[in-house]
Amino acid sequence: MEDPLFHIVLYQPQIPQNTGNIGRTAMATHCRLHIIHPIGFDMDEKARRRAGLDYWEHVDCVEHASWDAYLQSQRPNRLWLFTTRGTQPHWNAQFRLGDHLLFGQELGGVPEAVHAWVDGTFGSANRISFPMIAQPEARSLNLATAVACGVYEGLRQVATGTERLPAAYHP
Repeated sequence: MEDPLFHIVLYQPQIPQNTGNIGRTAMATHCRLHIIHPIGFDMDEKARRRAGLDYWEHVDCVEHASWDAYLQSQRPNRLWLFTTRGTQPHWNAQFRLGDHLLFGQELGGVPEAVHAWVDGTFGSANRISFPMIAQPEARSLNLATAVACGVYEGLRQVATGTERLPAAYHP
């Protein structure tokens, strides 16, 4: 596959339906999906068939044994951590083609060590969040929803900025 629009990075996802929906978003937007293990479900062919993921063979998906393995193989030049502990709203981020968009697991986000790595490597401004009301019941968005919001904000910025989208995109 040619260079992806973005790299969607899932840190130890736990819910297969979310990962399936995110795979479809990745495929539809020409993004590469990175799945960091351990994960909370089976990814073998039999499990994908049972889940109705008949499109999975078209998803540009790379699995990594651990966070360290991901960092060693990818060495991201730019990465945005989407977190409820973000220091700015996602629309303040200045996305560029090839950026890595990191999302934590459904029940716990990413560990403190990953937050510290993002802060130390890119600065706390690269921890971004989705503005929400201050109500405990609205603690976070569904992971698949959050990924779609992040990817499409990045797509909007790239499409209206100085970079060009691949010719395959259409409105």
